[in-house]
Amino acid sequence: MPLQSIEDTLLTGPIDAIPQPGRDVPPPKPRFMARIRNYFLTGLIVTGPAAITVWLIWSFVTWVDGLVRPLIPAAYRPENFLPAGVPGSGLIIAFVGLTLVGFLAANLVGRTLVEVSESILNRMPIVRAIYRSLKQVFETLFADSGSSFRKVGLVEYPAPGMWSIVLYSQPPGEEIKARLPGSDEYLSVFLPCAPNPTTGFFFYVARKSVIDLDINPEEAATLVMSAGMIQPGASNQKKLAAMAEAAKAARDPS
Repeated sequence: MPLQSIEDTLLTGPIDAIPQPGRDVPPPKPRFMARIRNYFLTGLIVTGPAAITVWLIWSFVTWVDGLVRPLIPAAYRPENFLPAGVPGSGLIIAFVGLTLVGFLAANLVGRTLVEVSESILNRMPIVRAIYRSLKQVFETLFADSGSSFRKVGLVEYPAPGMWSIVLYSQPPGEEIKARLPGSDEYLSVFLPCAPNPTTGFFFYVARKSVIDLDINPEEAATLVMSAGMIQPGASNQKKLAAMAEAAKAARDPS
């Protein structure tokens, strides 16, 4: 070490600060602003998902309350019996009401009323198509034995060599199956778009052109919404362990 550097070290710090041969030099401590930035990002990562989840739930509850509240007579609203309004009372009333409707529809009288109502709706030209489509969608989505959107696959789209996530829908009907070219088996698939997986494209594709994936629809939706940043099967514990190993390796290169 040059003499001038040793003199500067002696004047500005303790003698232990002089690098010795074979002695590891401790890594420099992060600056004050860097630590503030790390603390802020850590707080954002911890509170951000929880805050957004609470906001979404609160928005849904208030939306349902706004729909149900006008249907309740003013004399029977909860705020008339309690010191303040109860958030979520409309959601509770909607749940009880839908359960009661389902109970009545399961009985003979209820089934008769449902059949009469459907016969009236089926006679209306425009309303008939909307009602039938929505009924089929709800029955398919909420049926216990339904298989729609339960499996995930890959298709070569939008160009050769480029692969996209798709969700399997119901098999094509006999009319469509008879019109599809060739004798191959075809699948109905839905291709969700990022970052909003509720929008996308629906098309028919040959079964041999689809690669099955061993992931569930929730993992596929997360993969699409995060634009590939969150891969299926990647747990937070594995990420934290990898970060710890990387930090240890950087601190101790040997």
